[in-house]
Amino acid sequence: MILKRLTDYLDSHKIKYVLIQHSPAFTAREVAVSAHIPFREVAKTVVLSIDRKHILAVLPATEMVDLNLLREILENAAVRLTNESEFNTLFPECEIGAMPPLGSLYKTPVYADALLEEDDQIVFQAGTHTEAVKMAWDDYVKLEHPTLTNFGR
Repeated sequence: MILKRLTDYLDSHKIKYVLIQHSPAFTAREVAVSAHIPFREVAKTVVLSIDRKHILAVLPATEMVDLNLLREILENAAVRLTNESEFNTLFPECEIGAMPPLGSLYKTPVYADALLEEDDQIVFQAGTHTEAVKMAWDDYVKLEHPTLTNFGR
């Protein structure tokens, strides 16, 4: 299952983290409420398609992806939200909409909104709608090497 793969991955990189069990939550805001965490600390993962490739856009629960900004940043007008029907092949172990922002697990580039740098912690869904991971922001950056930019609104 994804949780074992995810925790093995974090453990193999000697990353300190906390697993959070919460009632079913289907949005990053619901995760924040369910786990009693400030909205800005909970990251949501949005899967985007560029031509036939995918990227993960990670941003605070308080924000939405501005596709026009990302198109400018990526210099590619073909950027679009990935259809949920594609998720099963891209993230077969994950429940739809609960992908962790760990592109290295899926050989997928990660773009993180710079607003996430404002907090010491990041919380994200762990592949299910009832489990989340909390870890230091600095550890996340060392692990994922996301491209930091501003694409939220």
